[in-house]
Amino acid sequence: MLTPREVLDQAFLDVRSMLLEIAATLDRYDDAKGRLVGGERYQAGEDKRLQTIYQALQILGQRQPGRYRTELILELFSSTEEEKA
Repeated sequence: MLTPREVLDQAFLDVRSMLLEIAATLDRYDDAKGRLVGGERYQAGEDKRLQTIYQALQILGQRQPGRYRTELILELFSSTEEEKA
């Protein structure tokens, strides 16, 4: 079994990379919202998938969520998929 330090030593760079990718994706989304489409501002409503991403980020930010974050996020995304069906 790994110590808390060993867990971070092993995963820190990968986690940093994944978080940067999430930030870059959200930045690209925000930039895309500001572009003109067919000569007009893009006026889409808030996408449910984006709301789900932000809810998942809130779960990740909880220091003591009470349950495994993985389980909570899987439930969140599965309920989003069920709504689409």
